[in-house]
Amino acid sequence: MLPYPPSIRNAISHLSRLPGIGQKTAERLAMHLLHVPDRAVHELARSLVDLKKNTRMCSVCFTLSDTPVCAICGDPDRNASLLCVVEGPTEVMAIEKTAAFKGVYHVLHGVLSPMDGIGPDDIRIRELVDRVKKGIVKEIVLATDTRVEGEATAAYLVEVLKPFPVTVTRIASGMPAGGEVRYSDPVTLKNAMEKRYAL
Repeated sequence: MLPYPPSIRNAISHLSRLPGIGQKTAERLAMHLLHVPDRAVHELARSLVDLKKNTRMCSVCFTLSDTPVCAICGDPDRNASLLCVVEGPTEVMAIEKTAAFKGVYHVLHGVLSPMDGIGPDDIRIRELVDRVKKGIVKEIVLATDTRVEGEATAAYLVEVLKPFPVTVTRIASGMPAGGEVRYSDPVTLKNAMEKRYAL
């Protein structure tokens, strides 16, 4: 069997580096790209370049944005006194799909994981405390995953936030033990948000 030409092998190699894309899937994607119109391939390439060039973190909540302040933080109709703490930007998007939360967010960009060498200084806990110190936030909803690391992070945040006059709640039922927020369906997330409880 003849090997693929270098250009195809190179494309397969790069595609297979993406998460969840193995060698066979990368091969199928490369073959697909060979058969779509040139315009579609150029649009895909341009969108990937734009993704890297134009995406940044919101200076307020640290979710992904293409402006210095994201649309959520910049929305005057959002309840700035209600702050939902999540692990990453994908959780923001998952919760937003429920249309059940009208507050603002704080993205930690990770969870505490001593086994992986991730401590409080490695995620955006300091920035969360700085936001709380401003006195605008009245309730903090902890929406970290229910895996061990997410629960440990939530427990740590409860302790860190004790000195401040804020109510700390946790998303409730509907989230299975060990479940991840980003993979939950909108109905489950909506129920979890509506049934949050004080810690």
